[in-house]
Amino acid sequence: MTEQRLIQVTEGVAGLRADAGISKLLGISRAKVAEMIEVGLVSQNNQIIDKAEILVLAAWLEISLPKAKPALALVPELVPDLKVIYQDRDIVVVDKPAGIAAHPSVGWDGPSVGGALLALGISMSTTGVAERQGIVSRLDVGTSGVMVLTKTEVAYSRMKQAFRDRTVDKTYHALVQGHPDPSSGTIDAPINRHPKHEYKFTVSNEGKPSVTHYQTIEAFKAASLLQIELETGRTHQIRVHMSAFKHPLVGDTLYGCDPKLAARLGMERQWLHAVKLGFQHPTSGDYVSFESECPADLTNSLEFLRTEG
Repeated sequence: MTEQRLIQVTEGVAGLRADAGISKLLGISRAKVAEMIEVGLVSQNNQIIDKAEILVLAAWLEISLPKAKPALALVPELVPDLKVIYQDRDIVVVDKPAGIAAHPSVGWDGPSVGGALLALGISMSTTGVAERQGIVSRLDVGTSGVMVLTKTEVAYSRMKQAFRDRTVDKTYHALVQGHPDPSSGTIDAPINRHPKHEYKFTVSNEGKPSVTHYQTIEAFKAASLLQIELETGRTHQIRVHMSAFKHPLVGDTLYGCDPKLAARLGMERQWLHAVKLGFQHPTSGDYVSFESECPADLTNSLEFLRTEG
């Protein structure tokens, strides 16, 4: 759903790039305006424009402005399989099971980490929109493992900065199809939203810098178990990079896995687990590290591959 806006270019923005000028006119972020332009939602004098195009004085801009998403509520809901690994005054670290979202979102009506903690009487920091309070990083619904949230405003601010500064150590285990060659290495490829699929991402020169380090732990007949260290933390980064590398995660139907292999292993989600998270504690400054063991569905699939030879 969009709202049509017709705006004339004024002296205050004439001569600016389209993304910068329209950002000033509408009072929204330049990045958001660039996204709108890239999908053809902005025209100047009836001509679709590029984000680098210059705004012309007195020209008419026709903008299809996406309507604001409806407010989401954080609903308390106990999640028996979610484990609180650690908590203190500032942070709480959980072991998230698959099938649980980090926070509520449009199109998701299942349980969330935030709702589960609320049901346990654990309050989060209040910075940001209500449904994402305490969230400083996320795991996909289908990804299990260790995740940190914040309980105080100072912890939220410092942890967000730590993730931005890439000082948080993030280690995953992933089962991918085939055998990566070389068996260890780095994938350095920018990631952007997919131009045709709203909930999908892709490698694109227009995307944000994204760096994934991988190392083969164990090789099987049809798949390889990898240890992955994330230097950046883009949405779906591991899934996108491994798919682009022609080794999609086992069970990851969104990014091109072999459904027959997934069915043979009993995988109903992507084989991806956040095994370790390490960072400087936001208030004490001490380095802390937390680990999570792979759940049964993942370990069972490995045992099947080992017995298969």
